[in-house]
Amino acid sequence: MNRRLFLRNSGLASVALSTWSLSGCAAETNDTDAAVAVDPEQGAGTDSFELSEATITDLQSKLKSGKYTARRLTELYLQRIEAIDRNGPRLHSVIEVNPEALQLADALDKERKDGKVRGPLHGIPVLIKDNIDTADQMQTTAGSLALAGHKAKQDAFIVQRLRAAGAVILGKTNLSEWANFRSTRSTSGWSSRGGQTKNAYILDRTPSGSSSGSGVAVAANLCAVAIGTETDGSVVSPASCSGIVGIKPTVGLLSRSGIIPISATQDTAGPMARSVRDAALLLGVLTGADAADAVTQESTGKSAADYTAFLKPDGLKGKRVGVEKNHLKGNSDAIPLLQAALEVLKAQGATVVEVEVEKQTDPLGEAEYDVLLYEFKDGVNKYLSTAGASVKTVADVMRFNTQNKAKAMPFFQQEILEAAEKTDGLGSTKYQAALKKSHGGARQALDSVLRDNRLDAIVAVTNGPAPCLDLINGDSWKGPGFSSPAAMAGYPHITVPMGQAHGLPVGLSFVGGAYQEGPLLSLAYAYEQASKKRVKPQFGAPFVG
Repeated sequence: MNRRLFLRNSGLASVALSTWSLSGCAAETNDTDAAVAVDPEQGAGTDSFELSEATITDLQSKLKSGKYTARRLTELYLQRIEAIDRNGPRLHSVIEVNPEALQLADALDKERKDGKVRGPLHGIPVLIKDNIDTADQMQTTAGSLALAGHKAKQDAFIVQRLRAAGAVILGKTNLSEWANFRSTRSTSGWSSRGGQTKNAYILDRTPSGSSSGSGVAVAANLCAVAIGTETDGSVVSPASCSGIVGIKPTVGLLSRSGIIPISATQDTAGPMARSVRDAALLLGVLTGADAADAVTQESTGKSAADYTAFLKPDGLKGKRVGVEKNHLKGNSDAIPLLQAALEVLKAQGATVVEVEVEKQTDPLGEAEYDVLLYEFKDGVNKYLSTAGASVKTVADVMRFNTQNKAKAMPFFQQEILEAAEKTDGLGSTKYQAALKKSHGGARQALDSVLRDNRLDAIVAVTNGPAPCLDLINGDSWKGPGFSSPAAMAGYPHITVPMGQAHGLPVGLSFVGGAYQEGPLLSLAYAYEQASKKRVKPQFGAPFVG
């Protein structure tokens, strides 16, 4: 969940008390080294990590030639995590490494030696978000101390897909606790179990959330690719702030079984990668109908086994693209980047027209929030009832947090959990009306804009440059952001780096209709290849006024 949702809602806007400024941060954090200069061996301009910016294709080539083994790749990424996630800049993006990772790599190396290669992910180290079940020695906690020690009984469906494809599950990433659905004044990237994840570009800036750790880990080359989850903005926003590619698929394209939920109508997992090609490769591996998630049955015949088939450098030629008109106004540092991106789209043969989506979808925010409250209680109670964890309900989680307030709630409270606990079930008239308004209204808005303007996609600023970390007052976003229309509708959303403002990455969003991942990837890839805006992080010190 992207905290921008709460700042957007009129009833909650008053909680945004901190001031956003690119000139410096007055924020307080619980991390005493937040403003300490980066170790020279790991700092700006001196990063000599041998797998830096390596793609899946690069790694497979080196595995095939024998230059590397899966074990060696795994060792190098584990060393990288130790060097800059646990030490150096101390990014805190990985909440736990897999103690079985090297064993998994050894087994996959043996398969390769015996002539069996499962596919493009064979032997590739992958990190996954800590709300996704793995039936191994790792915990699944959603970053919450209330779930500390919980080990899942079986793999989530998408983890089964990863293992079948030969991926090495390297570890789990930190996140905004409960996927940022605990407090109206939370700080993205903070969890009571994992602490505060930092932005790899400027260390006192937010990594955004809730898939904060996945975004930062990919940006900082701690893995080849990672998986995040999104309800509203939780893949695309941290991807934008980490200068990487993020895909929020159509709800139903990927299974949600075995993932700690917020919303049955909006939740989805999604790939996070340094390139569109890698994200497309990972997306193809993760897709598949799951008997335990009925919504995935709708994807039958609508998914692709290989999304890289859509990746063509001339993918923008002859296409019509709508740009959100509201994102061309104001004084955000993202606006010049968007204007430059539009020129690239035009130069690649696209026709660009101005459209207004937010005018129709912004008023739906209150209804969306009500939907999420109802669905969170229902979904989490169902998950916990069979998980084998010490807490069995949302009410149990709240009691644990209250009894362990010093550790579980040192900075912000649990107003959202309290509000969710008061809901009266999915049969409620209020819930049904809110769902019709948010989900139905967003679909109608996007469908009509796409149809009436004969568009292949809508583009916009994913979100502006990352504001300061502030554990006292919480997040304080300003400027444009475009996660909610596709999130409420359950439609696909891809973000691609489009440049930096003051050294902070900003993403360009591509949004389309249901199950249009392939065509959107074509547009996103063509833009990426023409613009080449991905820049690896330098772990910069805070701005000094």
